[in-house]
Amino acid sequence: MALKVEKIALWSGEVEDKPGALARVLEPLAAAGANLEVVLAQRNPAKIGVGTVWLYPVRGRKALDAARSAGLSEAPTPAVLRVEGPDKPGLGHALAKTLAEAGINLAFAHAAVLRGRFVALFGFDSDSDANKARRILSAFKVPRRRRAKASPTSKGRTARKR
Repeated sequence: MALKVEKIALWSGEVEDKPGALARVLEPLAAAGANLEVVLAQRNPAKIGVGTVWLYPVRGRKALDAARSAGLSEAPTPAVLRVEGPDKPGLGHALAKTLAEAGINLAFAHAAVLRGRFVALFGFDSDSDANKARRILSAFKVPRRRRAKASPTSKGRTARKR
């Protein structure tokens, strides 16, 4: 199975590290009808009292104006790929190893699984790394899950303890 790989634009901005700061950023976007798939927020360890928010997607005139009014802007770096596909055990390792073997360094990786599908965001330091990773990940085939072979003695029976 192939993965769906697309380059995306994260929007970001700094916020105070105080209760309600994220809600204040999201309020104008909600009022504008923005349907966000990604909301990442965290403290900035380099700046006491400051956090950073990243959002995706910000589409449409109302959402763009709302994001700007909340102090957000399209982040020029890192270059980000959104990768989606069926969840399989070990797939995260396989993707990370594939990128590593190609000499591509990740700036960050965030992933989640819901109902048997994963969505991951991979950040890169440059557009050229993101483009190279996109080609590699687009060609990546998710292995089909192998069915366990039944043992010759199990044929529909369960083993009994003695």
